[in-house]
Amino acid sequence: MSRKRLFGLLLLGLALPGGADAAPPWAKLLTLDRVDADPEKTYRLSEDSGPWMITACSFSGEGAEVQARQLAYELRKRYKLTAYIHQAEFAFGSTEGRGMFGAPLRMKHRVDDLQEVAVLVGNFSAADDPEAQKTLQKLKYSHPDCLELKQDQPTNQSLAGWRLSQRKLQEFIGSAKKAKGPMGHAFITTNPLLPKEFFTHTGIDPLVLEMNKDVTHSLLDCPGKYTVQVATFKGNVFIQPKEIQAVENGKEVKSQLAEAAKKAHLLTEALRIKGWEAYEFHDRYASIVTVGSFDAVGTPRTDGKIEINPRIHSIMQTFAAQQAPGLPEGVRPLKSLVGIPFDIQPIPVEVPKRSISREMAARR
Repeated sequence: MSRKRLFGLLLLGLALPGGADAAPPWAKLLTLDRVDADPEKTYRLSEDSGPWMITACSFSGEGAEVQARQLAYELRKRYKLTAYIHQAEFAFGSTEGRGMFGAPLRMKHRVDDLQEVAVLVGNFSAADDPEAQKTLQKLKYSHPDCLELKQDQPTNQSLAGWRLSQRKLQEFIGSAKKAKGPMGHAFITTNPLLPKEFFTHTGIDPLVLEMNKDVTHSLLDCPGKYTVQVATFKGNVFIQPKEIQAVENGKEVKSQLAEAAKKAHLLTEALRIKGWEAYEFHDRYASIVTVGSFDAVGTPRTDGKIEINPRIHSIMQTFAAQQAPGLPEGVRPLKSLVGIPFDIQPIPVEVPKRSISREMAARR
């Protein structure tokens, strides 16, 4: 792709809808925050709680929310899991049926509605996320204190009676097999507050794909799941209608976004010459340069934190701004290559992927 064509697409991208708040595909970063646990907080589920989650347990009837809050707090405090509660009401009303001789019969449920309060654990990027599978198994065999059943002790937990009878049966037959805990029926699900369209994978914006179509070292060709973003070049978020008309009439219009793409390309090529596995990526609002290709950012530790991949850490340290001798404390000049600066602090990011279904459809 020629620079002139790429810059033209970048200008066109600014004129199309999408919103300044729309997150580019490489903007999702890993968050390694500690799990907040406060008995006074409710921790209600929200759209930001995660796209994929685990339904750990559900409660119904009076007192359901109290028990749900207790479980969510214990999962956060004791097991270091981000747990939330979600309340849903199911209205049954009446329904039509047939009587003994086929005559219409109006039937009514014994209860007008049912209130369920579920405890969900998240946030996971996909149903097959290894961390989601690991957490699911952890929940299935965990025994939270607030869910321990005792004879004649009231509980609002769904299937609690069946679980108590199963436990007594296992005790009677002396089963040596490790028994699942009170959350043994936990399962992976989607965040119920997100629309179904959210989970319909459509791939990257067609215009963004076109911007990166013929880029020699495109980030879309990076084989790994993660990379390290070392440089960011932002452009105009808006372009005036008169400038768009001028472009259509053949007039060359200067654009910060086009300049950003140019810098990203030059820096990528310079890094490649130096021996670095560098990639560039162009979006509607910015261009970035990344280094490296990795299947994972790090390995989980027993304390809940992640031991970062040494190679990723090395790249971050290599390109990060550092304290220079003779300058005041805290003043860190940016590193640069061929006169183009790197970010003050490189960060690991997910690699954007093309939609396979979209590419197959295009080939047809």
